[in-house]
Amino acid sequence: MQSSTQTGGRSLHCFSIIEEELTRVKALIEGDLSDCSELVSGMAACVNAGQGKMIRPGLVLLSGRLCGAITEKHIRAAAIYEMIHNATLLHDDVIDDGQSRRGVPTPNALYGNESAVLLGDFLLGKVIRMCVGLGDRVSEIIAVASMRTCEGELRQISQRGNWSLSEPEYIEIIAGKTAALFEGACATGAVLAGAGESTVQALAAYGRNTGIAFQITDDLLDLVGEQDKTGKPVGSDLEHSKLTLSLIHFLKTAGEANKQKVKQILLYKTGDAERMELLEKLNSRKSIEYSRKRAEEFVGQAIAAIAGVGDNRGSKLLVDTARFIVGRTA
Repeated sequence: MQSSTQTGGRSLHCFSIIEEELTRVKALIEGDLSDCSELVSGMAACVNAGQGKMIRPGLVLLSGRLCGAITEKHIRAAAIYEMIHNATLLHDDVIDDGQSRRGVPTPNALYGNESAVLLGDFLLGKVIRMCVGLGDRVSEIIAVASMRTCEGELRQISQRGNWSLSEPEYIEIIAGKTAALFEGACATGAVLAGAGESTVQALAAYGRNTGIAFQITDDLLDLVGEQDKTGKPVGSDLEHSKLTLSLIHFLKTAGEANKQKVKQILLYKTGDAERMELLEKLNSRKSIEYSRKRAEEFVGQAIAAIAGVGDNRGSKLLVDTARFIVGRTA
């Protein structure tokens, strides 16, 4: 998809209409992070060096535009969601020992785990300060989204190596760790634009289902993606024995011998040969195809949630965003 809207070298054509506002969001984040000690601002610069697609702030802005007009509060809220997301990435890279992201060395690779954790905490402290003046409803939405994100991550860690993890349990985990911020971003944009409760809930449902589709697709890319496109090492989930939807489907449908072989691959760190063998087995049971289908189903639910909400052009941009998410290769 071609567009003038560039985010970390990747395009999201449906964000071109909010390109100016996204630029203001980036400037607000950069300005806020530079307004601190030289040590912290230098470390924080690493966080912004490999900026991604800005999907969460984009959802705040598109939801606000759909429900009325984008205000200064939308700009601040959009920055908040991006900073929360960046804080979670800092912590994720420590947990998973990630050494690069989007082609840039991670702060934990450059400064060590302790500094990376504290930098993530620092970003969350900035977020708390930025919430002042946004109103109780919006502050509550942001707080709940943050808590659900952390709870989802904790649940995922607790389920590592659980070969009996079910699809509903997996969906519940990613509805927290990933979709909560999508849901919160959309609801925040609507509330700040003065939308009625039914519209707020419709956009929240859109965000939740879009976020679930995003994570299913992200998990797929960890299996079948190319590192030069994804910007991070592939196979990370396998290295950490995280069961994603394709693996859950395979373990549910395959014969016992194939199940044991896949468990062996997951237990004993995987190289390229083992990863290719795993992909062959997953394809033999159409497990990867199943994951793609489920992601598309959640996108369908997201689109259905906002049917009839706002003007046709505004809702089409959100539809395009959801469809981009399942069709991406990075």
